[in-house]
Amino acid sequence: MDYIFQAGFLGTRAPLFMDIVSVIVAALPFLIYGAIMLAKKKNYSAHEKVQKLLFITSVIVVGFFEYGVRMEGGYKNLMEGSSVSHDYLLYVLIFHIIISVITLILWVMTLYYAKRYKRQSTLPGLYSEAHKKDGIRTFIGIILTMLTGAWVYALLFIY
Repeated sequence: MDYIFQAGFLGTRAPLFMDIVSVIVAALPFLIYGAIMLAKKKNYSAHEKVQKLLFITSVIVVGFFEYGVRMEGGYKNLMEGSSVSHDYLLYVLIFHIIISVITLILWVMTLYYAKRYKRQSTLPGLYSEAHKKDGIRTFIGIILTMLTGAWVYALLFIY
């Protein structure tokens, strides 16, 4: 597994695992948008399956990311090549983590209630508007997670 710590493919100081994770996270909002379009087209079964697949894939990607960071020696080792101040980088990282955790909680809740409402035969139906609002909040969180993740990546590996 040492190859995941070699130079990445995006032309920065980032290791390969970080480039892989970054590309997947950058693509996630577009994939989620595609899943939302399935629901708009009333293809609820495909919407459900794609959303579950994207959630599971995202959890695996976060696990891969966490493994890579720990094996690389943690945040301090990854920060060594950056010219950005430690305090500024730490504040941006904390901001990113807060957004990511809130988004994860929102996504779990959205999936949980969707399953519950479907079992009650109220989705699609009575709870469609509530589910749509939950989904929009989660989607915004995913976009913010992607943007703040790109910000952290740039600070760590570009500047």
